[in-house]
Amino acid sequence: MTQQTSVLSEASANTTANTAVNNTNQGNSEVGHNWQADEVKALFDMPFNDLMFKAQVIHRENFNPNEVQVSTLLSIKTGACPEDCKYCSQSARYKTDIEKERLMAVSKVLEAAQAAKDQGSTRFCMGAGWRNPKARDMPSVLEMVKGVKALGLETCMTLGMLSVEQADELQGAGLDYYNHNLDTSPEHYNQIITTRTFQDRLDTLSNVRSSGMKVCSGGIVGLGEESKDRASLLAQLANLSPQPESVPINMLVKIEGTPLADVADLDHFEFVRCIAVARIMMPKSHVRLSAGRDAMNEQMQALCFLAGANSIFYGCKLLTTGNPEANKDMMLFNRLGINTETIASSAADEAKLNTAMVDQKNSELFYNAVN
Repeated sequence: MTQQTSVLSEASANTTANTAVNNTNQGNSEVGHNWQADEVKALFDMPFNDLMFKAQVIHRENFNPNEVQVSTLLSIKTGACPEDCKYCSQSARYKTDIEKERLMAVSKVLEAAQAAKDQGSTRFCMGAGWRNPKARDMPSVLEMVKGVKALGLETCMTLGMLSVEQADELQGAGLDYYNHNLDTSPEHYNQIITTRTFQDRLDTLSNVRSSGMKVCSGGIVGLGEESKDRASLLAQLANLSPQPESVPINMLVKIEGTPLADVADLDHFEFVRCIAVARIMMPKSHVRLSAGRDAMNEQMQALCFLAGANSIFYGCKLLTTGNPEANKDMMLFNRLGINTETIASSAADEAKLNTAMVDQKNSELFYNAVN
């Protein structure tokens, strides 16, 4: 009787998992936007090999399986953030070793963007430790977008919450993507952040989408959440309509001095499952293997690529935490037969850079954001 019950339970789970996979409407059809909790849980509960196979099949239907999009992330303003995100070294509420830095000069940002392009990045992301940008921030920020865009790179920013007007300004300057993560499930959210609501995040994503920009939104796993929270987070992302074009999946980087410095590590296979489930649920999105790669060995990263990750942050620093160095990434890609997305080089790149890097003499563009 016990064996029969086990077989029936397994059959029921497989039926739910198959229903969940059908919800993706694979191929050229519309993706699913009505994911239910039991469907997502069924995907997480699949045998590992079966889950990886389904994720890889869906990945191949929508992307080149041997190509990875490469982004570079630069912190353009670091520290002194008033928010209380328990994972973040940039919060002014926690005693961490981070060095506070004011908003970078536009010229320095463009130099970093050119260096990123020279190393093979096709997208340049700029992040600021703000709750939201203020009016005095916007002139510099808009010049950064225009300058990076002039180099032939895709542009992305993460500046905190945005108003409708700010989203429109950024779109008008040429910003391609705006990143605003949901971080965790709605149910677990208040255990991690109390200074802004989950709805605040959804509102910013709505403002970004309404402006015409593309959405980059994902979350962090390993925050002490339960498996059901990881499933709920992915359901929230997949049920956005349209789904985010980029979905960064971050593994918590534990920072001394933050409330989550001693949280238990997430099982590595569970992280790979998150990548695979994200790929199945959001078949046409770039799934980015994001923060936490510094702690992953090559074998784990390879499993993530097999599970459907097809985007990474490239370089030695990801905002304020470590990231594998660029040459190590290239060595791993060579061993795995992975190619990076390429961009067309223009003979006028240097001239564009010189034009965009006009010396900014208006001191209002370079204020001390710490004071």
